[in-house]
Amino acid sequence: MTSDDHAITTLFHHLMQAWTDNDAVAYAGCFTEDADYVSYDGTRAVGRAPMQHAHDQLFRGVLAGSALVGGIESIRYLNNDVAVIHGTASVLMPWRSTLPKRRLSRQTLVAVRAEEGWRFTALHNGRVRPVSIPAPDSPPARMAKAMGRLAHRLGVGRRTATT
Repeated sequence: MTSDDHAITTLFHHLMQAWTDNDAVAYAGCFTEDADYVSYDGTRAVGRAPMQHAHDQLFRGVLAGSALVGGIESIRYLNNDVAVIHGTASVLMPWRSTLPKRRLSRQTLVAVRAEEGWRFTALHNGRVRPVSIPAPDSPPARMAKAMGRLAHRLGVGRRTATT
């Protein structure tokens, strides 16, 4: 493990500990001032202050007493000062002693080297809910293709959509 790997891993652990301490200030302190944060439900916070406010509300409300448990899967350096980190984590509510599998999330984080050390500048969080891809000749695939042909014949759907 390189010194940068160690620093990023320490930052990730600090992030989890700040959550477990329900400390929104320390949690937000793991991020740059202009960080982007996408929650598992797709909501986006731009900037450290809105992220801190949202987590303060969560830690004093529905996530009070919760812990964040997880780890890093990989660190890939785009250059000497930027890294992409993949990890998994789950919120452990105070009344639970084990993590429900359905609550496992995967995070993609971007870390940048700042004057004060490594900080996260982006986090995208999504639930781990693998789905199998239907075979091209499966009933769902055949139905999707039939619906596409019908929409084309009727002149509706994607061909008429505007952005």
